[in-house]
Amino acid sequence: MFRKANLLLALGSVLLLLAIVLPMMLPLAPWLRGVMAGMGGALYLGAFVAWMQPDGCDASTLTLRRRYLREFVPAMAGYLALLVASMLLLKRLEDPALRAMAALLPVLPIALVLRAIVRYIRDADEMQRQIELEAVSIATALVSLVYMAGGFLQLAKVIDVPSGVAMIWVFPLLCATYGLIKAVVARRFR
Repeated sequence: MFRKANLLLALGSVLLLLAIVLPMMLPLAPWLRGVMAGMGGALYLGAFVAWMQPDGCDASTLTLRRRYLREFVPAMAGYLALLVASMLLLKRLEDPALRAMAALLPVLPIALVLRAIVRYIRDADEMQRQIELEAVSIATALVSLVYMAGGFLQLAKVIDVPSGVAMIWVFPLLCATYGLIKAVVARRFR
C-alpha cells in the first residue's frame, strides 16, 4: 500500500507543479491549469486513502477486482471524454433540447460506473461487503449533513453558492468521502 501511496503522491506533485510552473513558461488555458491542479489534488487524496488503508482493505478476489477495473476504468474514461465534449457543445448550442442532450452526455458513463460499483459490492465476500456498505452509508450520511448545512447557510444568506455548482459536486464529494471513510472502517476489520 505504501508503494501505491508514494506513486500517487509523486504523480499528484508532478501535476500540481506543472499547474504552477507551466503558465510561467507557456500560455496555458485557465481550465487546463484547473484540470491539472484538480487531478493533482485528487491524486493527493488517493495517496492519503492508500496510506490509511490496512493491507487487507480490498480483500476481494483477483477475478472480482479485475472485472471491476474492466468495467470502471473505461466508464470513467468515457465520462471524462463526454464531460469535455459536453462543455464544448454547450458553448455552441442554442436550442434548449440540444443543450439538454449535450448537458446529459456524461450521465450514461456515470451510470456505468455506479453499475460497476454495485456489482463489485454485490459479489464481494461478506466481510468486504460489510466494509463497503458501512463506508457508503457513513459517507452518504456525512455528505447529506454537509449539503443540508449548506442549504441552511444559503437560506440565511451567509453563503451564496449557485445551485448548479452545489448539485454537480454532490457525487464527487460522496466518492471522496467514501474513500476516506472506507480506510477508517477497514481498520476495524484488521
